Amino acid sequence: MVPKCPPSLYSHRIQDCGKGWIPCNGARNFAVTVAMQKISLSILLALGTTVASAQQHRVLFIGNSYTGVNNLPEMTRQLALSLGDTLVVASSNPGGYTFSQHCTNAATQGLIDQGDWDFVVLQEQSQLPSFPPAQVASQCLPYAQALVDSIRAHSVCAEPVFYMTWGRENGDAQNCAAWPPVCTYEGMQQQLRISYLQMAEDNSAECAPAGMAWKHVRDNFPTIDLYASDGSHPSVAGSYLVACTMYSTFFRKSTVGAGWLSTLDANTAATLQQVASNTVLDSLDTWNIGVNDPVAAPTFTDLGGGQVQFSENSTHATSHFWDLGDGSTSTESSFTHSYAVTGDYTVTYIAMDDCGRTDTSVFEVAGIVAGIHEQAARSFRVVADAQGLFIHNAGDAGTLHLFDLQGRTLRTVSIGAGSGQHIRLASGQGVLWRFVDGRCAASGMVVVP
Repeated sequence: MVPKCPPSLYSHRIQDCGKGWIPCNGARNFAVTVAMQKISLSILLALGTTVASAQQHRVLFIGNSYTGVNNLPEMTRQLALSLGDTLVVASSNPGGYTFSQHCTNAATQGLIDQGDWDFVVLQEQSQLPSFPPAQVASQCLPYAQALVDSIRAHSVCAEPVFYMTWGRENGDAQNCAAWPPVCTYEGMQQQLRISYLQMAEDNSAECAPAGMAWKHVRDNFPTIDLYASDGSHPSVAGSYLVACTMYSTFFRKSTVGAGWLSTLDANTAATLQQVASNTVLDSLDTWNIGVNDPVAAPTFTDLGGGQVQFSENSTHATSHFWDLGDGSTSTESSFTHSYAVTGDYTVTYIAMDDCGRTDTSVFEVAGIVAGIHEQAARSFRVVADAQGLFIHNAGDAGTLHLFDLQGRTLRTVSIGAGSGQHIRLASGQGVLWRFVDGRCAASGMVVVP
């Protein structure tokens, strides 16, 4: 159920329309920009091969004048186009609007109801998320959740993206006396960061950290003026920085080298491209980007006689594909496979969700069919305990290879003949192991308690 709109009076005052911007009269004007007709996009998938291709996304922007000034949706579309990617964009951004007003705005709800969005950008009124936590909790968070719920009801695979804005150039003088944290730009920016990340985390949504990219430019490139004359709204440079942040959030790619510069000089545009890309791509987990992606976590157990049991502990995965390295494949979650010939096999596991997102893990298993090799393999054991792994080798000297559950090498350790030793690993870590000596190979999976 969409929560009711709160009273029009706030304990801390909102003023989002500066001189020269859209009037603060509560009029429900809105702008819808559809950049181009949707076209079909063929996605080429080849096992073990990454295919580079242009991407297309449908993006809805919901906000106010911070989105409307300089036409941020169109700037983002032009930027993407210059990088070989296509955005179909639409927006609802009446001046001064809050999330609570968007909850009952017919134009906003009509756009949400259209569905088939890949991303929906959500920008709250510029001051509200910087207010005291109790006020944010009552006047912002419930409406953020209501919008996300409505988006997901109409676009099952859409990623809501909370658009973190920036502190005012000299802080919020209007509310400084009643709430000192917003007296300075730095204090206001920190409050915005806290609130936007909370909205993203509470709703399993992503955050586009435009405000933090803004801070980096202020701190390191002070000659680039990101503000319009009112010290609140973005200049062209400010909006360009946000557009770069949006692109890197949507596509998880750098904007460095983009050919579209808006009206900026090449050096300024290049600086803003670099800052936005670094801010997003260096800290994807911080901004919750990819929070709903599948994470491949395959496991296997050597049962002997060439039989290997495969299973998975993946997250957000609804279907599975295994290439078992010997020409066999499977789409099961858990199964046992028999290798006919002793050897080392490269296994590729792909976890998929219903929206077509995937994650891939590649690892090796040793298929030991029978005889002396099998008997030798049984002389080597790996046991997980509170300290990590205890290795017991009753056979020949060899090499132990340790991998994480995505198949990345953790460590390579030489193991002596007839020896036992501890290897310290972090608690809760899943480990794939493979031991090779002069005659055989053994492999398995353990989890450190």
